[in-house]
Order: sequence, then structure tokens, then C-alpha cells
Amino acid sequence: MRLVAALSALLIGCFGLTPARAGAPERVRIHGSDVVLAAALYKPEGHGPFPAVVALHGCGGLFLRNGKVAPRDADWGERLAAQGFVVLMPDSYGPRALGPQCRNRDRVVRPSHQRQADAHVARRWLQAQPYVKPDAVNILGWSNGATTALYAIRDGKTSRAAMGAGPDFARAVTFYPGCRTLAESGHYKPRAPLLVLIGADDDWTPAEACKRLVEQAKAAGREATIVTYPEAVHDFDHPHLPLVTRRGIAFSASDTGEARAGTNPAGRADAIRRVPEFLAR
Repeated sequence: MRLVAALSALLIGCFGLTPARAGAPERVRIHGSDVVLAAALYKPEGHGPFPAVVALHGCGGLFLRNGKVAPRDADWGERLAAQGFVVLMPDSYGPRALGPQCRNRDRVVRPSHQRQADAHVARRWLQAQPYVKPDAVNILGWSNGATTALYAIRDGKTSRAAMGAGPDFARAVTFYPGCRTLAESGHYKPRAPLLVLIGADDDWTPAEACKRLVEQAKAAGREATIVTYPEAVHDFDHPHLPLVTRRGIAFSASDTGEARAGTNPAGRADAIRRVPEFLAR
């Protein structure tokens, strides 16, 4: 245990990062379009009403085998709650009897359909809570969840139908989304201001397609910004992930099933500062 603690302290010190401080999340259940979703809820101290964030996990899922929220997601949930945001993290896989999907090419739960619906169900649930500002509910996602966020705010017939009742998402933050399919449509238009954060060396979800996506949004007169971090790869905002090569993943830029992931201290520090400033309050 002492060795683990020492290694954790060393990693934090090497990355120059301060851990988030907050309590464990509350577990809630939300009736979705086809399943009852399990979700983790982080709340600030006080009675509100507070701005809120629907935060969407990546292809690895939300919960670890021990039932805890995955470290990156938990770090952001605690961090944003400490800054006055209610954060709701719906689990799109567990309630559908699915495990991690990173190695699965034939995914039955997709960002453009089920996960988008989950995001809007979570938004409406938040908007019904007395401690949440209904017109200040944001959406944030990582990787597969970030792609879901892009679909959830897309100005198109399918996305508007999935939206349902209530005010729309106020703003969207996406960490290293897969932008290729949406960019290939040639006319992406987000309904909400969009911020894309991605590593320049990401070989899992490359930045180039996201640059094209943002250019399309701007050409359509929509508010969109992309920040590309030099030498950063996938999961650059993770609190303590040494550089690793993931193998056997279903989709990668090289189509070899390999891609790098790991914390980039400079990119993470900038995102920690930038994201709360961008979100609607």
C-alpha cells in the first residue's frame, strides 16, 4: 500500500497536477428511451440552482469492475462540482448488459442513436431537478462520448427529434471525438457553441477530421473552436496515465488496432482552466 501511495504521489508530482477534491458521487437511475440508465451524480455544496453538465464516458465505459467511476471521469466530475456545476454521468453500456466496447467493431450502442438519446434523457432529467438551472445544462464527452455530444447538438432532423422537450444544451465540450464520419457529410452545423479539445499527435481519433468539422461549423455561421495540443495523444486529460500503446482497439487512424494514450500535463492543465470558463453558467 505504501508503494502504491508513493507511486501515485510521484505521478502527480511528475505531471505537476493537483488532484480534485470532492465526495463520492450519488447513484441515480433514469428512465431512458429503451432502458433504465444508471448514472453517477456529482453535486456542489448548497441548494442552487446550479449550472449543470451531462458528461459522457468513452468506449471503455463509466464504471470500473469494482463499481467506482473511472479515474478520468471521476476527476472531472469532482473538479467541476467543486466549481459549482452539477455533473450527471449516464452509463450507456452497463444497463444494456454491455462491457467495454473499444475492441468491438460491430457496436449496437452508437453515438448517433442510443447514446444521443441517453444524453438528451439525462439533460431532461437534470432540467427537472429544482437545484439545476434548466437553461444552463451543458454537454461534455470523451472520445466515443464526445462523438455522441457532436451528434446531440447537430442541427439536423434526427438530432432535433432526439432532443425532445426542454431547453437545448447550452454549450458543448468534446475531448478527442471521432469526427471523420460527421466531417465527411460536409455541412456540420452545431446548435450550441462547441469547443473541441484534442491532441496534435492523437492516432486514435486524429485531429485533422475535427479541424474540418470546426471549419464547416464556422462556415455555417456557428460558434465553434478547436484547441490542438502539441505532442498530446488520446486521454491527454487523464489525471495519471503514463504513455501507453493500446492494442486490439476496433478503430484507429492506422487501422492497425494500435493507438497511444496518456496524460499530457500541459494540455491537461490548459483544459482544466479552459473548460469551466467555456461552460454556460
